[in-house]
Amino acid sequence: MTVTSQEELAAAIRDTSGPLRIQGGGTRPYGRPVIGEVLSTAGLSGVTLYDPGALTIVVKTGTPVAEVEETLAKSGQRLAFEPMDHRALLRTDGTPTIGGVVAGNISGPRRIAVGACRDFLLGVTFVDGSGTLIKNGGRVMKNVTGYDLVKLMCGSHGTLGVMTEVALKVLPIAATEATLALRGLDPTTAIKAMAAALGSPFDVTGVAHDGDETLFRLEGFADSVAYRTGKLSALLAPFGTAKAVADSAARWQDIRDAKALSTAPGDIWRISVRPSEAAALVTAIGATDTLFDWGGGLVWAAVPPGTDVRRHMTGGHATLIRGTSDGPHFHPEPAPVAAITQGLRDRFDPRGILNPGLMT
Repeated sequence: MTVTSQEELAAAIRDTSGPLRIQGGGTRPYGRPVIGEVLSTAGLSGVTLYDPGALTIVVKTGTPVAEVEETLAKSGQRLAFEPMDHRALLRTDGTPTIGGVVAGNISGPRRIAVGACRDFLLGVTFVDGSGTLIKNGGRVMKNVTGYDLVKLMCGSHGTLGVMTEVALKVLPIAATEATLALRGLDPTTAIKAMAAALGSPFDVTGVAHDGDETLFRLEGFADSVAYRTGKLSALLAPFGTAKAVADSAARWQDIRDAKALSTAPGDIWRISVRPSEAAALVTAIGATDTLFDWGGGLVWAAVPPGTDVRRHMTGGHATLIRGTSDGPHFHPEPAPVAAITQGLRDRFDPRGILNPGLMT
């Protein structure tokens, strides 16, 4: 079932007699499989409002991400949080939608510098599990009282409500970008080099270790980027000679989409961990392929099928992105947090029909 208006969506949810599998572009099918009728928001498409001067865009949730990015680029702006495209990693077809990005709080390498998708979300309109249309937030940043539903919906994966429209803050596209690469570092040394760059005053907007390359991105005005590139090269000299990367934008798109693991066999895990623990963890779990982003705070790891990654962790959290498991695909919550989560689901989806079991 594909809906084309929020009124049609509200009626469909009110009238349903069983569980619903909420779907946008169908490109991010991770989490425990949901058994239920597919409810697609792909028909809710289009830019409702775009005010470049106010750095604000309001978009229906079925709108393709590519369409949003194209609209913004015409005015020299972008989604600064750099949302990942999961299709190569998950081997899926379809078209990524802005609703799927918000539902998963999908954020890329630039998160270390500007924040996550959640930090750019200004307002949401959604239909809850009883078929009630709810709007929260607006087109500017402001304080709120009661539930901050804007933040609550971002990352809820359609388990609290089905979004129909989102308002997002956008930022200008950088005039220039450059990337430096160190080659041949082991993960432990690479993480030390990345920590040095992140602790510097040179405003790096991407820091990753992929294969035998450790990458550092700088963005801004041309003179500033040139100056900071020189300074950063000098800072990194103890770790080796930093070389310029020819096609910076394409390289960071590969990092954003975890392309290095797209052909890797086995299970794929997305792991948030202290950078100081990342190198030891990938050894402990027997990872066959890895990608370190966010200075080592985000690890993509390919492991033999059925590997229990979490039993080797002393902190952080891990999500099974590709593979099968009898256990939870999302990291289990501590009991007090799980009780709050269940209370919210009971409030917003009292019949338990929206993506039931996906995150449990």
